[in-house]
Amino acid sequence: MKKTIRTFVYCLFILATFAPAALSQGLPLAFPRTAGLSPDRLAEIGALMQEHVDQKKLAGAVAVVARRGKIAYLKSVGKQDIEADIDMTSETIFRIASMTKPVTSVAVMMLYEDGAVRLTDPVSKYIPDFADVAVLAPNQQNREKIPAKRPITIKHLLTHTSGLTYHWNRQLGPMYKEAGITHGLLPDDSVLAVKMKKLARIPLLHQPGEAWTYGLSVDVLGRVVEVASGKTLEEFFEQRIFEPLGMDDTHFFIPSDKMARLAAVYAPKAGGGLKRLGGEPVVEGPFAYRADHPYVGQRRYFSGGGGLCSTVGDYLRFSQMLLNGGELDGKRLLKVETVRLMTKDQVGKLSKGQGFGLGFSVTRNAAEAAGLDCVGSFGWGGFWYTTFFVDPEKKLIGICMGQLHPEGNATLNKQFKRLVYQAVLN
Repeated sequence: MKKTIRTFVYCLFILATFAPAALSQGLPLAFPRTAGLSPDRLAEIGALMQEHVDQKKLAGAVAVVARRGKIAYLKSVGKQDIEADIDMTSETIFRIASMTKPVTSVAVMMLYEDGAVRLTDPVSKYIPDFADVAVLAPNQQNREKIPAKRPITIKHLLTHTSGLTYHWNRQLGPMYKEAGITHGLLPDDSVLAVKMKKLARIPLLHQPGEAWTYGLSVDVLGRVVEVASGKTLEEFFEQRIFEPLGMDDTHFFIPSDKMARLAAVYAPKAGGGLKRLGGEPVVEGPFAYRADHPYVGQRRYFSGGGGLCSTVGDYLRFSQMLLNGGELDGKRLLKVETVRLMTKDQVGKLSKGQGFGLGFSVTRNAAEAAGLDCVGSFGWGGFWYTTFFVDPEKKLIGICMGQLHPEGNATLNKQFKRLVYQAVLN
């Protein structure tokens, strides 16, 4: 009886506290048990979030769990800005970094359905500079290059099998830095059209289609979207994705009237606690990043691989569209068959430990599920401590966002998916 009362009180608390925010996000609320979720288990997510804040591993975080099209759990903990004493809320805006990649991939597949792009198209059809790409010769230290055996295709970019990498690669990172190539985590006053031409002149890490390497592939796709659509990536996102889905708070650059809602970024201090990151660059060899990139500079470099900022509510709407097979609230972005193609493993043995579709990681088997009943789920995470997953079979979505780098001793995002699945009752 006491447990029943406790559960009822918990559900009333959720409704009273989060109903306005949830309704603004366009998804109805549900009592956890009616969504097949344990309220007591869901409460463990909030307990872990609070523990991270109390131990100064995180300034704050927001988590949402939705099932069967309804929000069953929404929790905000800690501070959006410690120094200004601003509480974290479901309306807080986060830098989502690589959670931009699924959005860009959806844009590409919308153009695929329009007949403007084919997966087998060479990238050089849209960016001619990629016509004669070279590959870094194996086992060498002097930047020797060899010809590519085949052209990079749109599918290679979507699956991260193009041979492009990121700045932290010890061989190609210095070349990227020398060429002024950025990645969405730094202010950049150039444009995609200029930077992608420069990127095309730098050798690939490996032959296209012969290995899985996480890197700048989706930034290149951003330029493909621009060429194929005749719009900037920002315009395409706004007109074809954000406006139809009601994602009103998702932007490459934060409008001035929303700046007060942008969360501050923190890093762990060596002796414990957190330090705030601002406009000063953090340099790690050829890789560098800055926390002020969403609001400084000329606001015209649209990184399809890592440039967006968003809210938990907006990204929930994007995720629900995918879970629904490409449609939300009567607005269809993609066909059901296209979403299935995107969320099916496309790389096979090229990637160990996880599958990868057209823009998402995919859990292929029980071993990759690590004890969770989540085979078939897909998702991704972001540099600044954000993560999401979608499970089509269980009709389940989980999103957790903070603003931290490096992660230090924080384990919230690593444990979040496990805690959500442990809450599933049926």
